[in-house]
Amino acid sequence: MWRQRDVVATQLMRMCYAFSMLKFRTLLPLLALALLTSCASLVGPRDIELPLTKLQSGLERRFPISNRMLELFDVELSRPQLSLQSDAGRVGLSLDAVVAPAFLRQSWRGNLGLSGRLYIDPVRNAVMMAEPRVETFTVDGVDAARQRQLTGVANVLMEKVVLDTPLYHFRPDDLRYGGVQFVPTRIATSARGLVVTVEPAK
Repeated sequence: MWRQRDVVATQLMRMCYAFSMLKFRTLLPLLALALLTSCASLVGPRDIELPLTKLQSGLERRFPISNRMLELFDVELSRPQLSLQSDAGRVGLSLDAVVAPAFLRQSWRGNLGLSGRLYIDPVRNAVMMAEPRVETFTVDGVDAARQRQLTGVANVLMEKVVLDTPLYHFRPDDLRYGGVQFVPTRIATSARGLVVTVEPAK
C-alpha cells in the first residue's frame, strides 16, 4: 500500500517537473524578449563620432570618377577634399577637375568646390549630402564665354556627385551595441568631424 503511494507520488512529482520545464521553455523566449526590451530602454541614445580623417579616407577610395555631361564634355573628378563649414550640418567638398570637349583633343584643368547639407539615408544606411550648391568653379585657360558654358556643366555634375557619393556607410557593428539594434536619428558637425546620434530600434 505504502509502496503504491510512493510510486504514485513519484510519478506525480515527475509530471509536475516536466510540466514546469515545459512552461519554463515556453516562457523563456518571452523572458528573453522582455530582457532585451528592458536593456534597450536602459541603454538609450548614444553618439557615434566620425572623425574627418576617417571620412576623408573613405571618400578618397571612391575617386577618381568620370562622366560625360550634356553629351558635350567628358569630366574627370579626383582628389576630393572634405571640410567642415560653420553652417550647422553642412560640409564642403573640393575636387580637382579635368574637362575635355567630347569631340576635340583638348582639355582644361580646374577645381570644383561645392557644399551640401548632411542627412541620413535610411535606405542606403549612409550619410549623404542634400541641397547642394556650387561654391567655386574655376577652369584654367578659358575665356569668359567658355567659363559660363562650363558653369552649366558644373551644376549638372554637382547634382550627380551629391546623389551618387555617400560620405559614410554605416557598418553593422556601428549600429549594434550590447545585443541591441540601433538606428541613426540625428547628425551634426563637430570640431573634429561628424557626430551621429543613434537610438534603440523600436
